[in-house]
Amino acid sequence: MLGSDLLSRLSSEHEVIGMDKDEIDIVSASDCDKAIQDTSPEIVINAAAYTNVDACEKDRAGCFAVNAEAVKNICEACRKSAIRIVHFSTDYVFDGKANAPYKEEDPCNPINVYGESKLAGEKYLQSLSDNYLLIRTSWLYGLKGNNFVKAILEKAKAKTYIADTMEKVKAKPTKSSILEVVDDQIGSPTYTKDLAAAVALLIEKNAQGIYHVTNRGNCTWHQFAERILKEAGFDKIEVKPIKSSQLKRPAERPSYSVLSKEKFIQTTGKSMQPWQLALQDYLNNYRSER
Repeated sequence: MLGSDLLSRLSSEHEVIGMDKDEIDIVSASDCDKAIQDTSPEIVINAAAYTNVDACEKDRAGCFAVNAEAVKNICEACRKSAIRIVHFSTDYVFDGKANAPYKEEDPCNPINVYGESKLAGEKYLQSLSDNYLLIRTSWLYGLKGNNFVKAILEKAKAKTYIADTMEKVKAKPTKSSILEVVDDQIGSPTYTKDLAAAVALLIEKNAQGIYHVTNRGNCTWHQFAERILKEAGFDKIEVKPIKSSQLKRPAERPSYSVLSKEKFIQTTGKSMQPWQLALQDYLNNYRSER
């Protein structure tokens, strides 16, 4: 999802070699070494991650292999030639107990295995590389791969038929024609196309260290779902707010994981567009690809 947008955005200004998981196993140190030796890059960008938050709770070893040990492999492969590394982390390294946007230097305290694994990856990067750009982001969605926006749109298509049928027989809406979405988690939805453009800016500025990069503004998942349906024209679908505890998911989520964008703005002189406009851009591109 992110890798495809990075490849598209960066290829206009750089020679970029993209490697997918069928071409390189980043959990393998030898694969990482070979990739570096074969390509002799100036910059290595790692957009790979084990992102199924609930699955991570049941597959701790697999999660840490991809999100932490693989970062170690990449760092060690790049270390000999001091190759610059761009790596992505997550808002889930924080516990969600803050009441103001998290800054880059705020203490991390993950509350699930996914967050723990991403923090472990951060520590490998910081200890093994002197030339890195660590970008924390949140609530990603894009044209490739699975994401929240696509899931909401697919559910809405299925439920539109049900809603139309209920209307015809003048029946009250049932659970089968209603979407339930949590309203007690707050974050910043981020379009991967916008994130890729931000990465290009940071590379151009030779930015080093940790940066928080998301689209502007924040919302709950419930508010996000409502906006998705409104922009996509699914007016007959009702979105019911529920609490996270009602879903009984294996992994706990931070209730507040908004990231401060101040450092990014100061470094680049640019600001990411609001998440509402980013969503409109995404939906326009989504429709054109259908």
